[in-house]
Amino acid sequence: MILDKIDKLLKEVNELKASNAEEIEALRLKYLSKKGEITSLMADFRNVASDQKKVVGMKINELKQAAFEKINYLKDQYETAENDSEDIDLTRSAYPIKLGTRHPLTIVKNEIVDIFSRMGFTLADGPEVEDDLHVFTKMNFAADHPARDMQDTFFVETNPEDVTKNILLRTHTSSVQARIMENSKPPIRVICPGRVYRNEAISARAHCFFHQIEGLYIDENVSFKDLKQVLLTFAREMFGADTKIRLRPSYFPFTEPSAEMDISCHICGGVGCGFCKHTGWVEILGCGMVDPNVLELCGIDSKKYTGYAFGLGVERITNLKYQVSDLRMFSENDTRFLKEFEAAN
Repeated sequence: MILDKIDKLLKEVNELKASNAEEIEALRLKYLSKKGEITSLMADFRNVASDQKKVVGMKINELKQAAFEKINYLKDQYETAENDSEDIDLTRSAYPIKLGTRHPLTIVKNEIVDIFSRMGFTLADGPEVEDDLHVFTKMNFAADHPARDMQDTFFVETNPEDVTKNILLRTHTSSVQARIMENSKPPIRVICPGRVYRNEAISARAHCFFHQIEGLYIDENVSFKDLKQVLLTFAREMFGADTKIRLRPSYFPFTEPSAEMDISCHICGGVGCGFCKHTGWVEILGCGMVDPNVLELCGIDSKKYTGYAFGLGVERITNLKYQVSDLRMFSENDTRFLKEFEAAN
């Protein structure tokens, strides 16, 4: 009977489902096309008794309307889901991304820069891929000077006819000082933070790259006493007001006289412990008065001006503050290690 067929189709229409545009189109063709199920009912309608035509006609219209509404609903639902999917970054991590923290080296570098900035030093920067002229020659390293053997260098390009034109990865940030001196007139008061490279075996105590901060002050009548006072102020700002310093004679090609500076161990208070090897002192930097040859090579009158310079390793200071035993941890990007410094940010 036609009414039973209509009820059956109506039930089918109400339960229709589709997951893509092709399935929706197939449903439209099945029920609403010229050869569809509902159209075929119109052919059967001609055979319906006159007294039932009104009821059957209303049922067919109800079925047709339900089919239109259901298919349009499925179409709208699919298009909405497709538009929403366009806003999804498929390369994004599937898990929530936590906020990061500053790297411990960055934390300590910023603290060092802040201390010297308050003492009147300005920031200076230079290239990491440098020439021999600025890394060695203008820093008083002669072409055959044995001091060149102190630093194992990564050479990028060599020039046998003129070593000053060798291209290399800088072994210290003193190259920035050379560029500042040759392009500026005294007074000069700068600090030069940056990454440096040396051809060393990687271990818990050494790495092929690390970070330095060097300082330079050139003016008339600059003395070693000025250097000592600046370094004492830095040590007390960095490690505490009770920190003591001592200067031991040393040698660097670019300073004369030269010294290495120790601070009293802030862990044992200078009494002696395993960290300071039971001496009560820990070395933190090298320093000295700028050699007159360096001033002359950089175009500064050494008879009129004097200056001092110092250099410290950021990793070394970070180790002293946070007692990190393995230098490799600074470059491995282990989030468990970095997470320990959240409170220091």
